Amino acid sequence: MTGAANRRQQKTWSMFGDVRRRPTPYEVVTGKFHYHFRRDPVPFEMDPEWSLNQWYLAHREGSPFQVDDWEGFRDPAKLTYRDYVALQHDREIYLDALVDRYEEPGTAATPAPGPADSGQPGPGRLAPAWVDTLRTLFVPLRFPLHVLQMAGLYVGQMAPSSYITNCAHFQAADEMRRIQRIAYWTRVLADAYGDDLARTDTARRAWEDGPAWQPLRQTLEQLLIAYDWGEAFAGLNLAVKPAVDTLVNEVFGQLAEANGDRFLAELCTEFGRDARRSQDWTQALTGYAIERRPDLAGVLDGWVTKWRPAADRGVAGLAELFATAPKPFAATEVTARVRATHDEFLTATSI
Repeated sequence: MTGAANRRQQKTWSMFGDVRRRPTPYEVVTGKFHYHFRRDPVPFEMDPEWSLNQWYLAHREGSPFQVDDWEGFRDPAKLTYRDYVALQHDREIYLDALVDRYEEPGTAATPAPGPADSGQPGPGRLAPAWVDTLRTLFVPLRFPLHVLQMAGLYVGQMAPSSYITNCAHFQAADEMRRIQRIAYWTRVLADAYGDDLARTDTARRAWEDGPAWQPLRQTLEQLLIAYDWGEAFAGLNLAVKPAVDTLVNEVFGQLAEANGDRFLAELCTEFGRDARRSQDWTQALTGYAIERRPDLAGVLDGWVTKWRPAADRGVAGLAELFATAPKPFAATEVTARVRATHDEFLTATSI
């Protein structure tokens, strides 16, 4: 037999190295797609002085958030695009059924009229004061959540491995899911309680001019210009998003429950499922990085120290609106609960 015949034939997955096992479907469709990371002399096969090459060299290869090999990181959920679509398809079926139930006659979406001249709301009708709270606190949420989506997409775009990119992009898709459901329910509320609820000016005016929203708006606009990929990841996933998720998914959900809005309470609980998956991969990535380079704990802590006060100011501003609900939550209570939950998350993340 010739030497060529004796040579072991390479398998189609040999690009993964001598792993001595068949890669999983997750690895096959995720691994080593970012051929341009640390490519010499520049990431992309264009003019080395091209602005995109210089951008990646400065903000990805030049980031202090580096390990020798990012390809060893794995999403704890090991989601492929197909898996993600199947997962969220099932969850959307659940939410569609939830919406259908709360759009039936006698619910908040289609309330029955109250007794004539009684001044009392009919069965299922939300209290006017609670609708006012929704106008100032719930309806504008799609603006900050869009920023979380945009920041997640940037982290994914700049990430050094497609294993990280997929996690960040699925997180951004979760944000769009949250935005879409909030926008849909805003329209439902407008049909029942007044068309002004669905007018863009109603949400935009609160977001751009409402005093309670300005600290968060400032924080998020600054986050959009955190160009270093490591800082963008830390600012978003370790500081700003955990605080906003706790405020919206947990504390606002509980406020809705206290004020008789069972639908929004259940909707926020559903959003919490997506937030937990985000926290899982965030903790996995920070753990992976710190295990390989313990000094990165200090790098990440520095970014958290920079961004967490801004996130706290954003929460404190919106906490004032929780105190205006018919059955209010004290602003100090809201900020304390968000901070305690955030502390627990960071402790579990070794930051």
